[in-house]
Amino acid sequence: MSTAWQYTPISADGRLGLANQHPGRSDPAYRRRRDALAARAEGHRVGAPYPAVDYTEDEHRTWRAVHQALGPAHHAHACRAVLDAGEDAGIRADRIPQHTEVSAALTARTGFAFTLAGGVVPNERFLGAMEHGYFHAVQFVRHPAVPLYAPEPDVLHDVFGHGVHLSCARLARLYRLIGQAANRTETAEALDILSRVYWFTLEYGLITEAGTPKALGAALLSSYGEIGAHDGRTVRPLDLRAAAATPYRISGYQPVLYTARSLEHLEDVLGAFCADFDDESASRLGVPALSRDRA
Repeated sequence: MSTAWQYTPISADGRLGLANQHPGRSDPAYRRRRDALAARAEGHRVGAPYPAVDYTEDEHRTWRAVHQALGPAHHAHACRAVLDAGEDAGIRADRIPQHTEVSAALTARTGFAFTLAGGVVPNERFLGAMEHGYFHAVQFVRHPAVPLYAPEPDVLHDVFGHGVHLSCARLARLYRLIGQAANRTETAEALDILSRVYWFTLEYGLITEAGTPKALGAALLSSYGEIGAHDGRTVRPLDLRAAAATPYRISGYQPVLYTARSLEHLEDVLGAFCADFDDESASRLGVPALSRDRA
């Protein structure tokens, strides 16, 4: 299997390198802007209002470039449920929407809303908030030198990925089921297992249509180079026990993905898993505690 998954795109033409070589990690002006927007999340109470962002023209330009590229990529590589949800979401092409705009549309369709995050959120808070219809989303924008990939969640990921998902009642229900399972647990080990299941379904899951794996996961939907790149990784039939034992990396392409036979199949399997999930699930599943690189 290719080792490209160990690296991340670090240039506009797709050249791969280590995550810490990405220009977003070494540009002081970019880091100041990113960190200032992330700092707004300190002390934020889930569901509380928060200020809008006065985005720059350069940030809007990055948004437009990604919007232009992802539209055709979704039509080529995304599953039917995502395409339908994307049409309902009606993501604007000209500028970055404010969280309040996205939330208003989501609430009208599925009862969900964005709540503010400054980056990766602890499992208990992140997963648990989904039961109550809140998804943690950031406001900062990926680095303009590599507009088609970000080594961390950014506003484009949250809107093009989770914003599309949460426009669909069936997908929104899966988010709530994971949130309900998270709120029944008390141990970090159980939450870690649940986070891996979430990762390999709603972040990086595939659905097979007409014999071809199609992208469902939000991370794939916001990554132009990764959405259809199945030749350099292993694609396995959906198996949540195996997914729960699979480590993952946030910064970089994933080496192993899981594909459901249909959206109905995913709903059945994930629904049953969440219904039975509790603090004893690790021992029942025989899943060991994992150390993983989430950098």
